[in-house]
Amino acid sequence: MTKKILLVEPDYYTRFPPLGLLKLATYFRNQGFKIELVRGCKKPSFIPDEIYVTSLFTYAWKPVHKAVKFYKRLFPKSKVILGGIYASLLPDHAAKSGADVIYRGIFEEADTCVPAWDLVPEWDGSIIFTSRGCVRNCSFCAVPKIEGKLREIISSIKPYVYPKHTRIIFWDNNILATKNWKNIFDELEELNKWVDFNQGLDARLINEEVARKLARLKLKYVRLAYDDRAQREKLKKAIDHLAEAGIRKRSIIVYTLYNFHDDPEDFKERITELLNWGVVSYPMRYEPLTSLKKNSYISKNWTQEELEMVAKARRVLGYGGAFPPYEGLVKKFSKAKNFYEAFSLREPKQGKGKTNKRARWAGGLDWRKAICLSK
Repeated sequence: MTKKILLVEPDYYTRFPPLGLLKLATYFRNQGFKIELVRGCKKPSFIPDEIYVTSLFTYAWKPVHKAVKFYKRLFPKSKVILGGIYASLLPDHAAKSGADVIYRGIFEEADTCVPAWDLVPEWDGSIIFTSRGCVRNCSFCAVPKIEGKLREIISSIKPYVYPKHTRIIFWDNNILATKNWKNIFDELEELNKWVDFNQGLDARLINEEVARKLARLKLKYVRLAYDDRAQREKLKKAIDHLAEAGIRKRSIIVYTLYNFHDDPEDFKERITELLNWGVVSYPMRYEPLTSLKKNSYISKNWTQEELEMVAKARRVLGYGGAFPPYEGLVKKFSKAKNFYEAFSLREPKQGKGKTNKRARWAGGLDWRKAICLSK
């Protein structure tokens, strides 16, 4: 009898398809097994021999437990294997779900399989890892714990680009640190599809050559990071290299870590620098790797009130949660004497005629005009 495999993505929020499960689908198909992919708690078309459930961040554990319990009740004789990020970081907690096996780390046998993109026909984007691991060892990052040290896993991306996809999305943790990055960039230029280095690029490794090669690709955004002030000079130099190569500064998004070892004043200064440099700051709130509830952690240098001020400012002053270098925002942050003044919000004066309750003003910049300017 043909072995039957059920692949389950729990019903948590994610913008991307379950890459690991899609690779497993190809891996099991190559062995002649019958597979089915489902999301959430849905009855499949067959009784599976094995059920593989994936997981995402630790704070999204509840839908994972719900899925495991659902399929254990539905198919008590089937073996349930739970893997993914949450299972790897919190295996003991994941075991409470009732899964038969908790799989930690990368399923190496399937890691270089071409994902079964036919299972998600509505998705447009070939997601690729050319490498695993990273040369850095950032304490806030799960990569060293799950993937280990940097290693290349494929030498060419061409077999991994699905013909129907218009985008190529990289999930490498530090592609510029690999020996093969030039060859990958050459292939991207040849393929002429939209490219997204979704996990960001290491600004410390961006020189004139890297910037020139990036400028030849079809990029909507270049993603960098500003985790602490020790990165300041190299980050500024990277931004200058990218601009000199012809990459528009407003298409450079810089993830700005806060609520970690920083304090509100440090965070405010980093955002002010980025806005004055002409790039977009995208605040990233630190969350411990083993957190079971999102946005529950408050570092010793922050308060709940200050974190709420950042959240509100992102909704009101920024665009899509980011702070673009609009003239009004630049002035507001540059003139602010401290964090509280930079992130304070004030209601518009109520005049005659129509008013909009959502309207807020920041240094003379109306949020509605800001949205128009960003397009």
